[in-house]
Amino acid sequence: MCRRSRTGEALGRRQSMEILLRRLLVVAEIASWAFGLVGLLWWGTFRIGVAAGTRHDLERFAALQGVALNTGTPDQSLWSPARVSAWREALREPTTVPLGVLRIPKIRLEVPVLPGTADVTLDRAVGHVEGTAPPGTDGNSGIAGHRDGFFRELKDIVRGDMIELDTLQGKDLYRVEQTWVVNPEDVSVLDQTPTRTLTLITCYPFYFVGSAPQRFIVRAVGVGNRPLPPRASAEPIPCSRAEAGTCSGPVSFPHTFAWITQKWRVS
Repeated sequence: MCRRSRTGEALGRRQSMEILLRRLLVVAEIASWAFGLVGLLWWGTFRIGVAAGTRHDLERFAALQGVALNTGTPDQSLWSPARVSAWREALREPTTVPLGVLRIPKIRLEVPVLPGTADVTLDRAVGHVEGTAPPGTDGNSGIAGHRDGFFRELKDIVRGDMIELDTLQGKDLYRVEQTWVVNPEDVSVLDQTPTRTLTLITCYPFYFVGSAPQRFIVRAVGVGNRPLPPRASAEPIPCSRAEAGTCSGPVSFPHTFAWITQKWRVS
């Protein structure tokens, strides 16, 4: 009797273990399916988000490229004849993908921002200064243009004027804070800044005959993505007497931008 009883107990324990093991396997299978479904849902959501973001970027890219290719003939009433000819020649060359579109409503300027400051680039549009923050990102983004071309009318910019910069990241608005004149060797204006900043650079004086001896700087700071109400009165920018060479500005440019000393020599 004792042996049979022990055998029965052993069989009961084995059956209980088998039942418990089957239950554990069922729970493990259900958990695996649950984790698999959650992972599948997460992956699907991720892919949908990526696809939507990619589609948005492609749409903005197409819009920016369309502006670069179809800006039409800009207002060249103040351009020099040599610059008009150079612009026409540049249109025959293949263009690069634009980094953005620069707009200054005050002077009716709309121009693509192309990478670099090569001669053909500045003949066709304005160029992003290599080594500065990419357009539409935090930091100091430098953009260069010819004084007898697209940037001729920077001479009429005043403090408080608005600048728009349209990039793949969206549209940024900037308010002009100041302008000043520097020597070609002084490029500290391109130093990085803690906030989103736009620095426009062109040769100076605007109507100088020959290679211009100085550089005219426009500094604008980011103000968000909505236009601000206009000021009651536009205050003249400091250095309004710069034509007479009486203005000064920050100096101590880094050597990495020494190329400024020979760039943008226009006739």
